[in-house]
Amino acid sequence: MSEQTQDPAVGRRPRDVVIVGAGMAGVQTAVALREQGFTGPVTLIGAEPHQPYDRPPLSKAVLLGKAEDSAFDVDFEALDITLRLGLDVTGLRADAHELDTPEGPVAYDALVLATGAEPVVLPGSEGVPGVHLLRTLDDAARLRPVLDRQHDVVVVGAGWIGAEFATAARAAGCAVTVVEAADRPLAGTMPAEVAAPMAGWYAESGTELLTGALVSRVEPGAVHLADGRVIPAGAVVVGIGARPATGWLADSGIALGPDGSVTADSSLRTSLPDVHAVGDCASFPSARYGTRLLVHHWDNALQGPRTVAAALADGVARTYDPVPYFWSEQFGRFVQYAGHHADADTLLWRGDPGDPSWTVCWLREGVLAAVLAVSRPRDLAQGRKLVEAGARIDLVRAADSSVPLKLSAL
Repeated sequence: MSEQTQDPAVGRRPRDVVIVGAGMAGVQTAVALREQGFTGPVTLIGAEPHQPYDRPPLSKAVLLGKAEDSAFDVDFEALDITLRLGLDVTGLRADAHELDTPEGPVAYDALVLATGAEPVVLPGSEGVPGVHLLRTLDDAARLRPVLDRQHDVVVVGAGWIGAEFATAARAAGCAVTVVEAADRPLAGTMPAEVAAPMAGWYAESGTELLTGALVSRVEPGAVHLADGRVIPAGAVVVGIGARPATGWLADSGIALGPDGSVTADSSLRTSLPDVHAVGDCASFPSARYGTRLLVHHWDNALQGPRTVAAALADGVARTYDPVPYFWSEQFGRFVQYAGHHADADTLLWRGDPGDPSWTVCWLREGVLAAVLAVSRPRDLAQGRKLVEAGARIDLVRAADSSVPLKLSAL
């Protein structure tokens, strides 16, 4: 990740930098520019009117009323960062080095795309009263009274966000039913043998989990399933995934992948000169894993901006090839994951999945590729370092949960 090369496209240091997107990735880019010694104008544009805020607390403290907001503790004025909030960016004209907005064009010397991702909408649910998404501060504000009134809640989707919302709703005293079209929770991200014990967490918390349950339609007060079942619903929360928020780039000349992500290179440069992309909206090639990664998680939105800011500050491109990392708090457990297991050939358990804490390790040709730790933060910390080091692992030692994972390295 620290490899550096002189980049002629970056080499002439920009006079000013404009960042589109005021979430974690955008804010961290702006802050990192100042930390790296960039002294030119920095403008941060956000579509929402709120002070820039962190998203993970939305499904936890903010949703449960334990915090009013999750604004970043950043003094933008002291850092001489210009905020333009409540401003939609509708287009990019590369030849003119300008962005289109309802308030007129915004010129840039260097541009950083940090527009994040937007939730996938359940077909047919648009405009139906009582149907909610959970992505923004306003979404959380609309959902708080729902939890306060302890409505019967139906959650569509048993992914990470669905599990986190179900956890919060149960904590608020709501009756919760989670409906999932696949045959298990986390079907898109975890293999069946790993997701199986997680399914038990729902019942343990008093949440009803219905798998193989396809929603045919939603109407006020009820969710209809394809098999004819009707589930009463005082509120419906949809958590069926997110896609990069890049629709506004359709005619810009920016190369987009089939998933809608900006196809950045190994230094997070886009197909247009003077334009970088960071966070949820961008995919990047990973030499470590031999594939292109699209990482919709907080740590990626923290790390990528540092790579881009350093390049803009001194004209030297850095290679970005992190070990992806994320965490989730659900059903009384702290779940952490580091790595990328898609091409692994060996799955190894540390501990009993029926216990409160356990770990799964994935290996590829004897090398640790990924770690999932349930309430075992030490395993995660040690495993993450082993993944970063490309360490070969002794299977017998690694499978013994009484042995520190770091001692399994060969």
